[in-house]
Amino acid sequence: MIRQLETAVLGTDSGDLDLHAIAASGRATEVSVEAERWKYMKEMIARGDLKELLCTCAKAIESNDMYMTDCLIAQLRQMVSVSGEPMQRLGAYMLEGLVARLASSGSSIYKALRCKEPASPELLSYMHILYEICPYFKFGYMSANGAIAEAMKEESRVHIIDFQIAQGSQWLTLINALAGRPGGPPSIRITGIDDPTSAFARGGGLEIVGQRLRKLAESCKVPFEFHAAAISGTEVQLENLGIQPGEAIAVNFALMLHHMPDESVDTQNHRDRLLRLAKSLSPKVVTLVEQEANTNTAPFIPRFLETMGYFSSIFESIDVSLPREHKERINVEQHCLAREIVNIIACEGQERVERYELFGKWRSRFIMAGFTPSPLSPFVNATIKTLLQSYCDKYTLEERDGVLYLGWMDRAIIASCAWRCLTEG
Repeated sequence: MIRQLETAVLGTDSGDLDLHAIAASGRATEVSVEAERWKYMKEMIARGDLKELLCTCAKAIESNDMYMTDCLIAQLRQMVSVSGEPMQRLGAYMLEGLVARLASSGSSIYKALRCKEPASPELLSYMHILYEICPYFKFGYMSANGAIAEAMKEESRVHIIDFQIAQGSQWLTLINALAGRPGGPPSIRITGIDDPTSAFARGGGLEIVGQRLRKLAESCKVPFEFHAAAISGTEVQLENLGIQPGEAIAVNFALMLHHMPDESVDTQNHRDRLLRLAKSLSPKVVTLVEQEANTNTAPFIPRFLETMGYFSSIFESIDVSLPREHKERINVEQHCLAREIVNIIACEGQERVERYELFGKWRSRFIMAGFTPSPLSPFVNATIKTLLQSYCDKYTLEERDGVLYLGWMDRAIIASCAWRCLTEG
């Protein structure tokens, strides 16, 4: 039987073959291949191409080549720096993500970066600095507010449902804007939803946000009410939203929906469930602000490359605004950006919560939920363009099919758009 198998595999002349010679030849080939690999690695190290080394390290981890991985990590540690050039700084956090992936510690690092340090007032100041030096957040909030103000210009009772209110900063400018509306301001009710674990960033619960907004509304003579819902987006149900008859509803999804698990993670698919919930409210407008990248369903290596390309643009833009040795800049990057990078690279399944999607995918989800695009007005577009004039000229603003894209050079970073309910019939 063995002879028959040998004949089938090697042919009828197998008996004439020197099996020892074949084995020796095989070993020689392996040695040759291994030598070529190490020659390539030495050349790569000599070139000092940080991107190339990071990508090779990620591929070594993916193929479970531990010897190559250890060698590359040791080399990379000498090349990255949290106070170096943009790629060196990003490389430091990407390397941390790779090490965490190896140790299966990505989730604990993500939680530690979020919940442990820094103290609440410090984190607020870091987020404020990021908000000021990079227009991404300001752009998202301003464009969403413009869409809401436009949709509510004839309404006397406005209810805004914010699915991730954070510090509530978005609504300061909208309250001010509506206070000066011809004919007087509407009464404004804001339902602020936020995961209870986010309380660390405020130094307390959602009542702090309510007090801050209420104080501004009183100074502007705007009738105001705040409704807090300290629950995760995955737990939100209709009864949590405090809907009242006769109010015009706006739903705000600003940099929030990508945290919701979709069909690739959870059979409940909260990403689409929340869109259906929003549709059931018959809102006047729904605003979406999201990162223009795919870190959701992409396999590890394409996801690693996408993360590198996306965040290198952000780190380059920060470099224009703050000196490299600036301590505040280091803190901003460590506490506001590093945790996302680590989570995207190190985690899988339920533990990977930073799951960005490209606008094309969001568009499919909104249409499937029963929405149709509501293009932003020329006034909103002009306001955003005016905002960008105070920043570096490498920022770009492009409108395509009613969607605004804010980018850095040739890379779109944030997409912002508005939606309304599809009219039946």
